[in-house]
Amino acid sequence: MTDVHNKKTRSYNMSKIRGKDTKPEIIVRKFLFGNGFRYKLHDKMLPGKPDLVFPKYKTVVFIHGCFWHGHDGCKYFVVPKTRRKWWLEKINRNKQLDTENSGKLKKLGWKILTVFECKLKPGNMENTLNRLATRLTK
Repeated sequence: MTDVHNKKTRSYNMSKIRGKDTKPEIIVRKFLFGNGFRYKLHDKMLPGKPDLVFPKYKTVVFIHGCFWHGHDGCKYFVVPKTRRKWWLEKINRNKQLDTENSGKLKKLGWKILTVFECKLKPGNMENTLNRLATRLTK
């Protein structure tokens, strides 16, 4: 099966995908900051460079895109029809790295919270953010 876009369009689309400051990340950051939580961003000293680091609570938060991190059972995780094998290898490698980094962080004594982008869609967002704030302080 061929791609629905030409090479130039596909390249442009892929170049617009961000690794930091994504919309889900901004939503979480604004909510937590507005509720008095202070954090560090993308601490390079910690395994996996967590999106948010809360030293006061010895907690890190990862905000994952459902596609890039292979969120099982999620409607936003659909394997592309083209280059299927390559995409599956890439996504499975991301999941493997997530597991390895979580293990390293736990060994260092950090609590790990993960938020998937689908949980920040309208209808889920308020509940997700409130649960996240509650879990940070426990």
